[in-house]
Amino acid sequence: MIRGLFLVVLALLLTGAREPVLVPDVSQRNVDIVYSFTGAELLLFGAILYPDGRFPQRDADIAVVLKGPSQPILMREKQRLLGTIWANADSTRFQSAPGFYAIATSRPLGKLIDERTAAIYELGLGNIQLSPADAGDTGKQARFENGLVDLRRKNELFIDRPGAVEITNGVLYRARLPIPARVPTGHYTAETFLIRDGRILAAATRDIVIRKSGFERFVAVAADQSPFLYGLCAIVLSLALGWLASAAFKRL
Repeated sequence: MIRGLFLVVLALLLTGAREPVLVPDVSQRNVDIVYSFTGAELLLFGAILYPDGRFPQRDADIAVVLKGPSQPILMREKQRLLGTIWANADSTRFQSAPGFYAIATSRPLGKLIDERTAAIYELGLGNIQLSPADAGDTGKQARFENGLVDLRRKNELFIDRPGAVEITNGVLYRARLPIPARVPTGHYTAETFLIRDGRILAAATRDIVIRKSGFERFVAVAADQSPFLYGLCAIVLSLALGWLASAAFKRL
């Protein structure tokens, strides 16, 4: 971190940059999920470097976004039939919905940027690009998008934390974002945005990997690379456990 900060400062001096630069980092580049994993907390922190070391008259704001991995998803809408029976009534498919999205800001997002800028940078739960496969019916699209966001918020996979970014002396910032136990594995990006007067002054990205570890990783890799052998072993293991349980009950 210190070496990276020194290199950025040197680059500013050599190039005569006139815009501020972000130097972000995260507390963990790799998050391992084991059988006892009940969730974690990721610390996103860093510094704001201003050209010539001159601080602005007004402090800037910070927004941090953690998201990934993108995946296709089929959403189904249920409808009550005959008063008591629920059945699938309609459906739509999203081509690249993030499995996890969390945003933290130093102030409420509506006070930092306008709706157009928020949509361009995908800032806020209402601005996530879900890439619907059928974009013909806008009313249907909006209904399913809102349903997907609400569902993942309830499952703690979409998170919005206004005011959760702390800025110290206008230079250092930090924010904590929760990683739920059911978080999907894969590659994530931690994006940091420097905002002032409704404009994005700087942005920076760090990569994070969330992966299964230990026996859980072995099972996941086996199921992906050798599905036939994995299924065969699962059947044999089930039969063996069933036989052991039956033998134990007979002795009792």
